[in-house]
Amino acid sequence: MNRNSDALPRAIRGKGPSQVLRKLIIASCVLFAAVFLLVAASEWEDGSSIHEGIEWAGIALIVVCILGRTWCTLFIGGRKNNSLTMEGPYSITRNPLYLFSTIGAVGVGAQFGSITVALVSGLFAWLVFLWTVWREEAALLLTFGDDYRRYMARVPRFLPRPDLWHSPPTLTVNPQLIAITFFDAAIFLVAIPIAEAFEWMHSVRILPTLLIVP
Repeated sequence: MNRNSDALPRAIRGKGPSQVLRKLIIASCVLFAAVFLLVAASEWEDGSSIHEGIEWAGIALIVVCILGRTWCTLFIGGRKNNSLTMEGPYSITRNPLYLFSTIGAVGVGAQFGSITVALVSGLFAWLVFLWTVWREEAALLLTFGDDYRRYMARVPRFLPRPDLWHSPPTLTVNPQLIAITFFDAAIFLVAIPIAEAFEWMHSVRILPTLLIVP
């Protein structure tokens, strides 16, 4: 179900202060992770089965993130600013884009061969998105009123409920937006060479290893 609105609050147009602050928070988290990894290394040696298994699991999560965000765009692409989407992935969770991004953040952390870094990365992402969702929910309630209130009561905020799934028989999609979403999400893959670079610098002692994390 889509309900049109000609004037959504700035907080959910993607141009308001929440969007800028969210990006600053994410940038701060990335900077913190980079500084942390300058002096920290995984407990499991690079090339070991555990280390490689964590990295490959992370790559799988990043792929899930990329494909999941692209899938969501099939339903909400071009409509987020002026309608309430409650079908497809939005019928089982209210924030599937943020859910898939959190999964991607766990995958990014896993590229350092550390379960701890993977979980902390996911936690940081979830906290940022939770804060964003609180602001967006307030704006959506002002815009869509009882329709959104009933949607909130029926559909969970993050964890999906597959039994609620429903989808329209046909979709009108914007190929350009789908491509943009795909390539934007693919930026998560940059974590792979970055992690390898950090690991190499630790192995040849360019960077000191002052902290070992599991």
